[in-house]
Amino acid sequence: MSLFSQYLIQRQFCISFEYLTTAKPQPVPTTFAGFPTCMTLADRVQTDTDPAPIDMMSTYPEQAEKILHYSGKGRDIADFERFLVTAQQQGIQNLLLLSGDKLKQHNDGAENLALRSRYLESVNQVIAAKQHGGFYLGVAFNPFKYAEAERDAQYYKLQKKIQAGANFVITQLGFDVEALSRSQQFMQLHYPRIPVMVCVMPLTFARARFMKKQKVAGIVLTSSMLNFLENEQQFNAVQAEQNVYARCALQILICRHLGYAGIHLSACHKPEEQEKLQQAIVKYAGLSLAECRLRCDELWQTISTLDFQPEGANDHAAPREQVLKYKSMHMMHELFFSSKVAKGVGGLVFSSKIWNRPKADQALLSTEFITKHGIVGCESCGQCRLGETLYICPETCPKGLANGPCGGSSLDRCEFGDRECIHSVKARLAKSVGQVNVLKHELIPTVAIETRQTSSWKNWFSSKS
Repeated sequence: MSLFSQYLIQRQFCISFEYLTTAKPQPVPTTFAGFPTCMTLADRVQTDTDPAPIDMMSTYPEQAEKILHYSGKGRDIADFERFLVTAQQQGIQNLLLLSGDKLKQHNDGAENLALRSRYLESVNQVIAAKQHGGFYLGVAFNPFKYAEAERDAQYYKLQKKIQAGANFVITQLGFDVEALSRSQQFMQLHYPRIPVMVCVMPLTFARARFMKKQKVAGIVLTSSMLNFLENEQQFNAVQAEQNVYARCALQILICRHLGYAGIHLSACHKPEEQEKLQQAIVKYAGLSLAECRLRCDELWQTISTLDFQPEGANDHAAPREQVLKYKSMHMMHELFFSSKVAKGVGGLVFSSKIWNRPKADQALLSTEFITKHGIVGCESCGQCRLGETLYICPETCPKGLANGPCGGSSLDRCEFGDRECIHSVKARLAKSVGQVNVLKHELIPTVAIETRQTSSWKNWFSSKS
Protein backbone atom coordinates (compact mmCIF):
# COMPACT_ATOMS: atom_id res chain seq x y z
CA MET A 1 0.00 0.00 0.00
CA SER A 2 1.41 3.39 -1.00
CA LEU A 3 1.89 6.22 1.49
CA PHE A 4 -0.51 8.36 -0.56
CA SER A 5 -3.24 5.74 -0.42
CA GLN A 6 -2.78 5.56 3.36
CA TYR A 7 -3.34 9.31 3.63
CA LEU A 8 -6.61 9.09 1.75
CA ILE A 9 -7.90 5.88 3.31
CA GLN A 10 -7.18 7.21 6.80
CA ARG A 11 -8.73 10.57 5.86
CA GLN A 12 -5.50 12.41 6.58
CA PHE A 13 -5.89 15.65 4.63
CA CYS A 14 -2.94 15.96 2.26
CA ILE A 15 -1.52 18.34 -0.34
CA SER A 16 -0.35 17.14 -3.76
CA PHE A 17 1.88 19.51 -5.73
CA GLU A 18 1.58 19.31 -9.50
CA TYR A 19 4.74 19.59 -11.61
CA LEU A 20 5.18 19.64 -15.39
CA THR A 21 7.66 17.30 -17.04
CA THR A 22 8.81 20.18 -19.26
CA ALA A 23 9.79 22.41 -16.32
CA LYS A 24 12.99 22.46 -14.29
CA PRO A 25 12.60 20.13 -11.29
CA GLN A 26 11.82 21.94 -8.05
CA PRO A 27 12.16 20.90 -4.39
CA VAL A 28 9.15 19.01 -3.01
CA PRO A 29 8.04 20.03 0.51
CA THR A 30 7.95 17.14 2.97
CA THR A 31 5.08 18.80 4.86
CA PHE A 32 2.97 21.84 4.10
CA ALA A 33 1.13 23.93 6.69
CA GLY A 34 1.11 20.84 8.89
CA PHE A 35 -0.32 18.56 6.19
CA PRO A 36 1.49 15.57 4.62
CA THR A 37 2.49 16.06 0.99
CA CYS A 38 3.04 14.23 -2.26
CA MET A 39 3.69 15.27 -5.83
CA THR A 40 2.20 14.62 -9.23
CA LEU A 41 3.76 14.69 -12.67
CA ALA A 42 1.32 15.88 -15.33
CA ASP A 43 1.15 14.26 -18.76
CA ARG A 44 1.15 16.09 -22.12
CA VAL A 45 0.14 19.50 -20.80
CA GLN A 46 2.22 21.90 -22.85
CA THR A 47 2.72 19.85 -26.02
CA ASP A 48 1.68 16.49 -27.44
CA THR A 49 5.27 15.31 -27.11
CA ASP A 50 6.08 16.35 -23.53
CA PRO A 51 8.47 13.94 -21.76
CA ALA A 52 6.48 11.13 -20.17
CA PRO A 53 6.03 11.35 -16.39
CA ILE A 54 7.35 7.81 -15.99
CA ASP A 55 10.62 8.92 -17.62
CA MET A 56 10.97 12.09 -15.53
CA MET A 57 10.12 10.82 -12.05
CA SER A 58 13.76 10.04 -11.30
CA THR A 59 14.62 13.76 -11.52
CA TYR A 60 12.67 14.33 -8.30
CA PRO A 61 13.70 13.19 -4.80
CA GLU A 62 13.34 9.44 -4.35
CA GLN A 63 11.59 9.88 -1.00
CA ALA A 64 8.88 12.13 -2.46
CA GLU A 65 5.56 10.26 -2.73
CA LYS A 66 4.62 10.39 -6.42
CA ILE A 67 1.41 10.22 -8.44
CA LEU A 68 1.87 9.78 -12.19
CA HIS A 69 -0.67 11.13 -14.63
CA TYR A 70 -1.49 9.16 -17.77
CA SER A 71 -3.36 10.95 -20.55
CA GLY A 72 -5.16 8.85 -23.13
CA LYS A 73 -4.94 11.45 -25.88
CA GLY A 74 -3.29 10.04 -28.98
CA ARG A 75 -3.00 6.61 -27.37
CA ASP A 76 -4.47 3.15 -27.83
CA ILE A 77 -5.18 0.41 -25.30
CA ALA A 78 -2.00 -1.38 -26.43
CA ASP A 79 0.04 1.73 -25.49
CA PHE A 80 -1.52 1.71 -22.04
CA GLU A 81 -0.90 -1.99 -21.52
CA ARG A 82 2.81 -1.43 -22.23
CA PHE A 83 2.84 1.49 -19.80
CA LEU A 84 1.28 -0.66 -17.06
CA VAL A 85 3.96 -3.33 -17.45
CA THR A 86 6.73 -0.72 -17.17
CA ALA A 87 5.01 0.97 -14.22
CA GLN A 88 4.81 -2.32 -12.35
CA GLN A 89 8.45 -3.07 -13.07
CA GLN A 90 9.43 0.30 -11.60
CA GLY A 91 7.26 -0.13 -8.51
CA ILE A 92 4.86 2.70 -9.36
CA GLN A 93 1.60 2.49 -7.44
CA ASN A 94 -0.28 5.81 -7.70
CA LEU A 95 -1.84 6.71 -11.05
CA LEU A 96 -4.23 9.45 -12.16
CA LEU A 97 -5.91 8.24 -15.35
CA LEU A 98 -7.29 10.82 -17.79
CA SER A 99 -8.87 10.81 -21.23
CA GLY A 100 -7.08 14.12 -21.82
CA ASP A 101 -7.88 17.43 -23.42
CA LYS A 102 -7.71 18.15 -27.15
CA LEU A 103 -4.44 17.23 -28.85
CA LYS A 104 -2.58 20.28 -30.12
CA GLN A 105 -2.17 18.41 -33.43
CA HIS A 106 -5.53 16.68 -33.58
CA ASN A 107 -6.26 14.90 -36.87
CA ASP A 108 -9.98 14.72 -37.60
CA GLY A 109 -9.51 12.02 -40.23
CA ALA A 110 -11.31 14.05 -42.89
CA GLU A 111 -9.17 12.55 -45.66
CA ASN A 112 -8.49 9.17 -44.09
CA LEU A 113 -10.43 7.82 -41.11
CA ALA A 114 -7.60 5.46 -40.28
CA LEU A 115 -5.45 8.50 -39.42
CA ARG A 116 -7.99 10.08 -37.08
CA SER A 117 -6.59 10.95 -33.65
CA ARG A 118 -7.83 8.61 -30.95
CA TYR A 119 -8.31 9.07 -27.21
CA LEU A 120 -8.21 6.21 -24.73
CA GLU A 121 -10.95 6.74 -22.16
CA SER A 122 -10.20 6.81 -18.46
CA VAL A 123 -12.94 4.23 -17.82
CA ASN A 124 -11.13 1.72 -20.02
CA GLN A 125 -7.78 2.62 -18.47
CA VAL A 126 -9.17 1.87 -15.00
CA ILE A 127 -10.53 -1.49 -16.15
CA ALA A 128 -7.17 -2.47 -17.69
CA ALA A 129 -5.16 -1.29 -14.67
CA LYS A 130 -7.44 -3.21 -12.30
CA GLN A 131 -6.79 -6.38 -14.25
CA HIS A 132 -3.05 -5.90 -13.76
CA GLY A 133 -3.49 -5.21 -10.04
CA GLY A 134 -1.24 -3.40 -7.59
CA PHE A 135 -2.21 0.17 -8.50
CA TYR A 136 -4.01 2.90 -6.56
CA LEU A 137 -6.11 4.53 -9.26
CA GLY A 138 -7.44 8.05 -9.52
CA VAL A 139 -9.78 9.64 -12.06
CA ALA A 140 -10.83 13.19 -12.84
CA PHE A 141 -14.26 14.74 -12.44
CA ASN A 142 -15.55 18.18 -13.41
CA PRO A 143 -18.27 19.46 -11.05
CA PHE A 144 -18.23 22.91 -12.66
CA LYS A 145 -20.99 22.32 -15.21
CA TYR A 146 -24.00 24.60 -15.40
CA ALA A 147 -26.32 23.15 -18.04
CA GLU A 148 -28.47 20.31 -16.71
CA ALA A 149 -27.61 17.71 -19.37
CA GLU A 150 -23.91 18.53 -19.25
CA ARG A 151 -23.87 18.25 -15.47
CA ASP A 152 -25.84 15.00 -15.51
CA ALA A 153 -23.43 13.51 -18.05
CA GLN A 154 -20.47 14.29 -15.80
CA TYR A 155 -22.06 12.58 -12.81
CA TYR A 156 -23.12 9.56 -14.89
CA LYS A 157 -19.57 9.03 -16.09
CA LEU A 158 -18.16 9.53 -12.60
CA GLN A 159 -20.32 6.62 -11.48
CA LYS A 160 -18.94 4.49 -14.33
CA LYS A 161 -15.38 5.33 -13.31
CA ILE A 162 -16.07 4.27 -9.74
CA GLN A 163 -17.85 1.11 -10.90
CA ALA A 164 -14.82 0.31 -13.08
CA GLY A 165 -12.65 0.40 -9.96
CA ALA A 166 -11.36 3.93 -9.34
CA ASN A 167 -9.96 4.34 -5.83
CA PHE A 168 -9.98 8.13 -5.61
CA VAL A 169 -11.17 11.19 -7.51
CA ILE A 170 -9.60 14.57 -8.29
CA THR A 171 -11.80 17.43 -9.43
CA GLN A 172 -10.90 19.64 -12.34
CA LEU A 173 -9.61 23.11 -11.51
CA GLY A 174 -12.39 25.47 -10.47
CA PHE A 175 -13.29 28.30 -8.10
CA ASP A 176 -17.01 27.89 -7.45
CA VAL A 177 -17.30 26.78 -3.84
CA GLU A 178 -21.03 26.12 -4.21
CA ALA A 179 -20.38 23.59 -6.97
CA LEU A 180 -17.75 21.90 -4.79
CA SER A 181 -20.21 21.76 -1.91
CA ARG A 182 -22.85 20.08 -4.12
CA SER A 183 -20.41 17.50 -5.50
CA GLN A 184 -19.18 16.57 -2.03
CA GLN A 185 -22.76 16.13 -0.84
CA PHE A 186 -23.31 13.75 -3.78
CA MET A 187 -20.19 11.74 -2.96
CA GLN A 188 -20.95 11.50 0.75
CA LEU A 189 -24.47 10.29 -0.08
CA HIS A 190 -23.58 7.74 -2.77
CA TYR A 191 -19.86 6.93 -2.41
CA PRO A 192 -18.74 7.88 1.12
CA ARG A 193 -15.73 5.54 0.96
CA ILE A 194 -14.26 7.14 -2.19
CA PRO A 195 -11.92 10.01 -1.24
CA VAL A 196 -12.01 13.15 -3.37
CA MET A 197 -9.30 15.78 -3.79
CA VAL A 198 -9.89 19.26 -5.18
CA CYS A 199 -7.68 20.92 -7.78
CA VAL A 200 -6.95 24.51 -6.75
CA MET A 201 -4.66 27.27 -7.94
CA PRO A 202 -3.52 30.66 -6.66
CA LEU A 203 -5.45 32.60 -9.31
CA THR A 204 -3.62 35.73 -10.43
CA PHE A 205 -4.98 38.02 -13.13
CA ALA A 206 -2.12 36.97 -15.44
CA ARG A 207 -2.97 33.29 -15.07
CA ALA A 208 -6.69 33.89 -15.50
CA ARG A 209 -6.10 35.98 -18.62
CA PHE A 210 -3.78 33.34 -20.08
CA MET A 211 -6.20 30.46 -19.46
CA LYS A 212 -9.09 32.48 -20.89
CA LYS A 213 -7.11 33.39 -24.01
CA GLN A 214 -5.91 29.82 -24.51
CA LYS A 215 -9.44 28.50 -23.89
CA VAL A 216 -8.16 25.90 -21.45
CA ALA A 217 -10.77 23.15 -21.60
CA GLY A 218 -13.25 22.78 -18.77
CA ILE A 219 -12.10 25.74 -16.66
CA VAL A 220 -14.78 28.35 -15.97
CA LEU A 221 -13.43 31.90 -15.87
CA THR A 222 -16.20 34.44 -16.28
CA SER A 223 -15.85 38.04 -17.42
CA SER A 224 -16.86 39.17 -13.92
CA MET A 225 -13.96 37.23 -12.40
CA LEU A 226 -11.43 38.56 -14.90
CA ASN A 227 -12.60 42.16 -14.55
CA PHE A 228 -12.39 41.92 -10.78
CA LEU A 229 -8.87 40.45 -10.83
CA GLU A 230 -7.70 43.06 -13.35
CA ASN A 231 -9.09 45.97 -11.30
CA GLU A 232 -7.59 44.55 -8.13
CA GLN A 233 -4.19 44.19 -9.79
CA GLN A 234 -4.25 47.73 -11.18
CA PHE A 235 -5.38 49.30 -7.90
CA ASN A 236 -2.70 47.76 -5.66
CA ALA A 237 -0.41 45.05 -7.03
CA VAL A 238 1.12 44.18 -3.64
CA GLN A 239 -2.27 43.77 -1.96
CA ALA A 240 -3.58 41.85 -5.00
CA GLU A 241 -0.83 39.25 -4.59
CA GLN A 242 -1.64 38.82 -0.90
CA ASN A 243 -5.31 38.38 -1.77
CA VAL A 244 -4.48 35.74 -4.39
CA TYR A 245 -2.83 33.51 -1.80
CA ALA A 246 -5.44 34.32 0.85
CA ARG A 247 -8.29 33.25 -1.46
CA CYS A 248 -6.47 30.03 -2.40
CA ALA A 249 -5.76 29.26 1.28
CA LEU A 250 -9.39 29.83 2.21
CA GLN A 251 -10.60 27.59 -0.62
CA ILE A 252 -8.27 24.85 0.67
CA LEU A 253 -9.59 25.22 4.21
CA ILE A 254 -13.20 25.30 2.99
CA CYS A 255 -12.59 22.04 1.13
CA ARG A 256 -11.16 20.51 4.27
CA HIS A 257 -14.22 21.60 6.27
CA LEU A 258 -16.50 20.15 3.58
CA GLY A 259 -14.89 16.74 4.03
CA TYR A 260 -12.64 16.57 0.97
CA ALA A 261 -9.61 14.28 1.33
CA GLY A 262 -7.00 16.73 0.14
CA ILE A 263 -5.87 19.27 -2.41
CA HIS A 264 -4.24 18.91 -5.82
CA LEU A 265 -2.27 22.15 -6.07
CA SER A 266 -1.62 23.52 -9.56
CA ALA A 267 0.69 26.38 -10.63
CA CYS A 268 2.38 26.62 -7.25
CA HIS A 269 5.63 24.77 -7.80
CA LYS A 270 8.18 27.46 -6.87
CA PRO A 271 9.36 27.48 -3.23
CA GLU A 272 8.60 31.19 -2.82
CA GLU A 273 5.02 30.68 -4.07
CA GLN A 274 4.55 27.72 -1.77
CA GLU A 275 5.80 29.71 1.22
CA LYS A 276 3.30 32.53 0.58
CA LEU A 277 0.43 30.06 0.36
CA GLN A 278 1.60 28.17 3.42
CA GLN A 279 1.66 31.37 5.47
CA ALA A 280 -1.88 32.20 4.36
CA ILE A 281 -3.15 28.73 5.32
CA VAL A 282 -1.58 29.02 8.78
CA LYS A 283 -3.14 32.47 9.18
CA TYR A 284 -6.69 31.23 8.56
CA ALA A 285 -6.36 27.68 9.92
CA GLY A 286 -8.36 28.38 13.06
CA LEU A 287 -11.46 29.66 11.24
CA SER A 288 -14.68 27.64 11.03
CA LEU A 289 -16.33 26.77 7.73
CA ALA A 290 -18.75 29.70 8.03
CA GLU A 291 -15.89 32.08 8.89
CA CYS A 292 -13.77 30.82 5.98
CA ARG A 293 -16.62 31.33 3.54
CA LEU A 294 -17.37 34.79 4.90
CA ARG A 295 -13.72 35.83 4.64
CA CYS A 296 -13.49 34.39 1.13
CA ASP A 297 -16.58 36.35 0.07
CA GLU A 298 -15.03 39.51 1.48
CA LEU A 299 -11.86 38.96 -0.55
CA TRP A 300 -13.90 38.53 -3.74
CA GLN A 301 -15.78 41.72 -2.81
CA THR A 302 -18.26 42.39 -5.65
CA ILE A 303 -18.18 38.82 -6.98
CA SER A 304 -21.30 36.84 -6.06
CA THR A 305 -22.04 33.12 -6.41
CA LEU A 306 -23.66 33.66 -9.83
CA ASP A 307 -20.55 35.48 -11.07
CA PHE A 308 -18.64 32.17 -10.94
CA GLN A 309 -21.13 30.64 -13.37
CA PRO A 310 -21.10 31.19 -17.15
CA GLU A 311 -24.11 32.86 -18.72
CA GLY A 312 -26.30 31.13 -21.25
CA ALA A 313 -27.27 27.80 -19.68
CA ASN A 314 -30.25 26.50 -21.65
CA ASP A 315 -31.95 23.43 -20.18
CA HIS A 316 -34.49 21.60 -22.31
CA ALA A 317 -35.86 18.13 -22.91
CA ALA A 318 -34.88 15.81 -25.76
CA PRO A 319 -36.70 16.76 -29.00
CA ARG A 320 -39.64 14.53 -29.97
CA GLU A 321 -37.98 13.46 -33.22
CA GLN A 322 -34.92 12.28 -31.32
CA VAL A 323 -37.06 10.19 -28.98
CA LEU A 324 -38.84 8.66 -31.97
CA LYS A 325 -35.51 7.90 -33.64
CA TYR A 326 -34.30 6.16 -30.49
CA LYS A 327 -37.45 4.04 -30.24
CA SER A 328 -37.37 3.00 -33.90
CA MET A 329 -33.65 2.14 -33.81
CA HIS A 330 -34.06 0.23 -30.57
CA MET A 331 -36.83 -1.82 -32.16
CA MET A 332 -34.66 -2.57 -35.21
CA HIS A 333 -31.68 -3.47 -33.02
CA GLU A 334 -33.75 -5.90 -30.99
CA LEU A 335 -35.24 -7.43 -34.15
CA PHE A 336 -32.12 -7.77 -36.29
CA PHE A 337 -29.34 -8.20 -33.73
CA SER A 338 -30.53 -9.12 -30.23
CA SER A 339 -33.36 -11.59 -30.79
CA LYS A 340 -32.70 -15.34 -30.71
CA VAL A 341 -33.81 -15.66 -34.32
CA ALA A 342 -31.45 -12.88 -35.43
CA LYS A 343 -28.52 -14.41 -33.57
CA GLY A 344 -29.22 -17.82 -35.02
CA VAL A 345 -29.62 -16.66 -38.61
CA GLY A 346 -26.74 -14.20 -38.36
CA GLY A 347 -24.44 -16.79 -36.85
CA LEU A 348 -25.27 -19.19 -39.67
CA VAL A 349 -24.76 -16.57 -42.40
CA PHE A 350 -21.47 -15.24 -41.08
CA SER A 351 -20.03 -18.66 -40.38
CA SER A 352 -19.68 -19.07 -44.15
CA LYS A 353 -16.12 -19.10 -45.46
CA ILE A 354 -17.16 -16.62 -48.13
CA TRP A 355 -16.50 -13.78 -45.68
CA ASN A 356 -12.85 -14.81 -45.55
CA ARG A 357 -12.48 -13.60 -49.12
CA PRO A 358 -11.15 -10.03 -49.26
CA LYS A 359 -13.62 -8.82 -51.90
CA ALA A 360 -16.66 -10.18 -50.05
CA ASP A 361 -15.40 -8.80 -46.76
CA GLN A 362 -14.82 -5.35 -48.29
CA ALA A 363 -18.24 -5.37 -49.91
CA LEU A 364 -19.82 -6.13 -46.54
CA LEU A 365 -17.86 -3.33 -44.87
CA SER A 366 -18.90 -0.85 -47.58
CA THR A 367 -22.54 -1.90 -47.32
CA GLU A 368 -22.54 -1.44 -43.55
CA PHE A 369 -20.89 1.98 -43.83
CA ILE A 370 -23.36 3.21 -46.46
CA THR A 371 -26.29 1.89 -44.43
CA LYS A 372 -25.25 3.44 -41.11
CA HIS A 373 -23.12 6.50 -41.83
CA GLY A 374 -25.91 8.78 -42.94
CA ILE A 375 -28.18 7.75 -40.07
CA VAL A 376 -25.82 7.73 -37.09
CA GLY A 377 -22.41 8.91 -38.37
CA CYS A 378 -20.79 5.44 -38.46
CA GLU A 379 -17.03 5.33 -39.09
CA SER A 380 -16.64 1.54 -39.36
CA CYS A 381 -15.18 1.02 -35.90
CA GLY A 382 -15.78 -2.75 -36.13
CA GLN A 383 -17.27 -2.87 -32.63
CA CYS A 384 -20.67 -1.21 -32.83
CA ARG A 385 -21.74 0.19 -29.46
CA LEU A 386 -25.01 1.83 -30.50
CA GLY A 387 -27.06 -0.40 -28.22
CA GLU A 388 -25.13 0.93 -25.19
CA THR A 389 -25.05 4.58 -26.30
CA LEU A 390 -28.77 5.12 -27.02
CA TYR A 391 -28.07 4.88 -30.76
CA ILE A 392 -25.90 8.00 -30.73
CA CYS A 393 -22.65 6.88 -32.30
CA PRO A 394 -19.58 7.57 -30.11
CA GLU A 395 -17.56 8.13 -33.28
CA THR A 396 -19.41 11.45 -33.68
CA CYS A 397 -17.55 12.63 -30.56
CA PRO A 398 -14.25 14.11 -31.86
CA LYS A 399 -12.41 12.10 -29.22
CA GLY A 400 -14.48 8.98 -29.90
CA LEU A 401 -15.52 8.69 -26.25
CA ALA A 402 -18.20 6.06 -25.66
CA ASN A 403 -18.55 5.90 -21.88
CA GLY A 404 -19.31 9.56 -21.34
CA PRO A 405 -17.92 13.07 -21.67
CA CYS A 406 -14.49 14.51 -21.10
CA GLY A 407 -14.34 17.54 -18.81
CA GLY A 408 -13.86 20.07 -21.59
CA SER A 409 -17.38 21.00 -22.68
CA SER A 410 -18.97 24.36 -21.91
CA LEU A 411 -22.73 24.80 -21.63
CA ASP A 412 -23.31 21.65 -23.68
CA ARG A 413 -20.84 22.73 -26.38
CA CYS A 414 -18.04 20.33 -27.30
CA GLU A 415 -14.47 21.30 -26.43
CA PHE A 416 -13.81 21.41 -30.18
CA GLY A 417 -16.44 24.14 -30.47
CA ASP A 418 -18.05 22.89 -33.67
CA ARG A 419 -20.99 20.91 -32.25
CA GLU A 420 -23.09 20.13 -29.22
CA CYS A 421 -21.50 17.55 -26.93
CA ILE A 422 -23.05 14.20 -27.86
CA HIS A 423 -22.93 13.18 -24.20
CA SER A 424 -25.24 16.04 -23.28
CA VAL A 425 -27.55 14.84 -26.05
CA LYS A 426 -27.42 11.32 -24.59
CA ALA A 427 -28.07 12.54 -21.05
CA ARG A 428 -31.14 14.46 -22.20
CA LEU A 429 -32.43 11.53 -24.22
CA ALA A 430 -31.81 9.03 -21.39
CA LYS A 431 -34.13 10.96 -19.10
CA SER A 432 -36.83 11.12 -21.77
CA VAL A 433 -36.79 7.38 -22.53
CA GLY A 434 -36.04 6.05 -19.05
CA GLN A 435 -32.52 4.80 -19.81
CA VAL A 436 -30.44 6.76 -17.29
CA ASN A 437 -29.03 3.56 -15.76
CA VAL A 438 -27.42 2.66 -19.09
CA LEU A 439 -25.33 5.84 -18.92
CA LYS A 440 -24.46 5.20 -15.27
CA HIS A 441 -23.59 1.52 -15.34
CA GLU A 442 -22.91 0.17 -18.86
CA LEU A 443 -19.12 -0.12 -19.13
CA ILE A 444 -18.29 -0.07 -22.82
CA PRO A 445 -15.03 -1.76 -23.91
CA THR A 446 -12.48 0.21 -25.87
CA VAL A 447 -11.97 -0.42 -29.58
CA ALA A 448 -8.48 -1.63 -30.44
CA ILE A 449 -6.85 -0.19 -33.55
CA GLU A 450 -6.79 -3.57 -35.30
CA THR A 451 -10.58 -3.88 -34.94
CA ARG A 452 -11.27 -0.66 -36.83
CA GLN A 453 -12.19 -0.77 -40.50
CA THR A 454 -13.75 -4.20 -40.11
CA SER A 455 -17.45 -5.07 -40.22
CA SER A 456 -19.20 -4.85 -36.86
CA TRP A 457 -22.00 -6.99 -38.30
CA LYS A 458 -19.62 -9.83 -38.98
CA ASN A 459 -17.84 -9.34 -35.65
CA TRP A 460 -21.14 -9.22 -33.73
CA PHE A 461 -22.57 -12.43 -35.09
CA SER A 462 -19.24 -14.22 -35.03
CA SER A 463 -18.94 -13.50 -31.31
CA LYS A 464 -22.50 -14.79 -30.71
CA SER A 465 -22.10 -18.08 -32.55
